[in-house]
Amino acid sequence: MFTTKKKIQKDKDAEPTEFEETVAQALFDLENTNSELKSDLKDLFINAFRKVHLRLVRELEKKFSGKDVVLLATRRIVRPPKKGSAAQRPRSRTLTAVHEAMLEDLVHPAEIVGKRTRYRIDGSKISKIFLDPKERNNTEYKLESFAGVYRKLTGKDVVFDFPVTEA
Repeated sequence: MFTTKKKIQKDKDAEPTEFEETVAQALFDLENTNSELKSDLKDLFINAFRKVHLRLVRELEKKFSGKDVVLLATRRIVRPPKKGSAAQRPRSRTLTAVHEAMLEDLVHPAEIVGKRTRYRIDGSKISKIFLDPKERNNTEYKLESFAGVYRKLTGKDVVFDFPVTEA
């Protein structure tokens, strides 16, 4: 089991959960059995790739049959600088930029082609994300999973859909 623990990198030596160990074991097995993914998986760790994203998701979905697999990169949000401070935070570290990047990672093979934000009377808001219709066959069955994962990570309500094309 020591070999799978190398695949998990957690802050401050926190113990991995049972699920994380299962995923690490699956990654380790793929690295040892799949020759075309071996060199790419050697440097992949669970802590947070696009190069092998599609193949890796496909292989992991086979291994965890009946479950949707989503891979996201680790991103860090930095608080705004204090007044009078000369330091500036990078645009990629703002809350908005991090949430947008998570959204891009979440739907990866598909591209986002449109967004709408709807404000309700009670003050809540919901975003509708339109995905590229070309990837409909690969992503349609995952739309509820995408919404659930995004809600869990960001606390924002989102609905994924494909644009209606007029014939």
